[in-house]
Parts: sequence; C-alpha cells; structure tokens
Amino acid sequence: MQIRPVSDLRNKFPKIEHIVNEGQPVYLTKNGYGSMVVLSLEQYSLLSEDIERKLEQADFQAASTKERLTHSQVFDAVRKLIDE
Repeated sequence: MQIRPVSDLRNKFPKIEHIVNEGQPVYLTKNGYGSMVVLSLEQYSLLSEDIERKLEQADFQAASTKERLTHSQVFDAVRKLIDE
C-alpha cells in the first residue's frame, strides 16, 4: 500500500504516476489524515463500470416489481448478510 503526503503529488509526480500506472492506488494524506486516493484511469474505469452495471441491474429490478424498500430495510438486510 502506497501512502504518501499530498505534497508528493506536486513534488514527486513522476513517481506517483509510475505507481498508479502499475495498477496500484496511491493514498494521499494531508496533516497526517487521509485526503484522497489517486488511481489510474484504467483502475477508475473498472470501478465505475461495475457500479454503473449494478445501478442498471437495480433499475431493471425496480421496473419489474412494485415492491419498494426503505433505506432501513436495505441496510438491515446488508448488515445481516455481513454478520452471517
């Protein structure tokens, strides 16, 4: 895991670029706290495509039924799955 100060983004950009182009994220900190994550475009696309696909599946499922769940019902179901 690559954790670096946010100043490295400016001062050591080629090194950061090399790391993310190898497929690894770089976690940037500011004053010792997490600030942001730098990803390659390829890695970001993989993450966002999966999210888009899941949202399309949810839209399709919502269109095929009249059943609606509250956010509490959804989160309770997810917590139950995690706890099992």
